[in-house]
Amino acid sequence: MVKIRLSRFGSTHNPHYRIVVTDSRVARDGGYIENLGHYDPRKTSENYLKVHVDRAQYWLGVGAQPTDTARRLLKSQGVKFS
Repeated sequence: MVKIRLSRFGSTHNPHYRIVVTDSRVARDGGYIENLGHYDPRKTSENYLKVHVDRAQYWLGVGAQPTDTARRLLKSQGVKFS
């Protein structure tokens, strides 16, 4: 199954996440199909959340399932769920 989820990067005590499309069987920080954006939970800059909305819509349209956190982040950026 294809999922939209977060992949962690950044140093210790400084998490940053990529919003990625990946196979659900791959490890959290393993390879991914496409990078849809990024998220900084510490909100250290103005653009702490960036999502490529058109690509997210495409992946949702072809059946990708977002995790709960990814759904919340995508929804805040205006991505429509059917």
